[in-house]
Amino acid sequence: MSYLKASLQQDEKIVMIGKLHWIIYGRAILFLVLGAAVLWVEYAQFNSNKLVIQATAAVLGALFLVSFLHAWFIHWTTELAVTDRRVIYKRGFITRHTAEMNMEKIESVDVDQSVLGRMLGYGTIHVLGTGQGIEHLPRIAHPIELRNAITAK
Repeated sequence: MSYLKASLQQDEKIVMIGKLHWIIYGRAILFLVLGAAVLWVEYAQFNSNKLVIQATAAVLGALFLVSFLHAWFIHWTTELAVTDRRVIYKRGFITRHTAEMNMEKIESVDVDQSVLGRMLGYGTIHVLGTGQGIEHLPRIAHPIELRNAITAK
């Protein structure tokens, strides 16, 4: 059972579930593209040392695999939801970090988006409450819609 479903109170309804953007796989995609380019060099036979090219491709393949699994694990262990009563954020697997804030305590919700973030539809959300706030929530897909779900009363 997910943390979100386990932590819902009686008659509490989920308004929106936030997701991490696919950009968290960016490093893995970069390693995959570089590895494909190195293999293309070998295939095109540019009179290069094949052993060096194959070793480089193998290293880039291993880096791709490690980066992909790391990003997938973060995606799998992160939960974010807006309910009709609070905002819930959970990350981690063995060591879990959770942050929850009641809707009555929320003063503002800020969204930061870079140019790339605006083009691809991701950003960082800052939920600010009375006295403190939930930590920064980076690389969130559709941050404006999530902000609107939090601020809508």
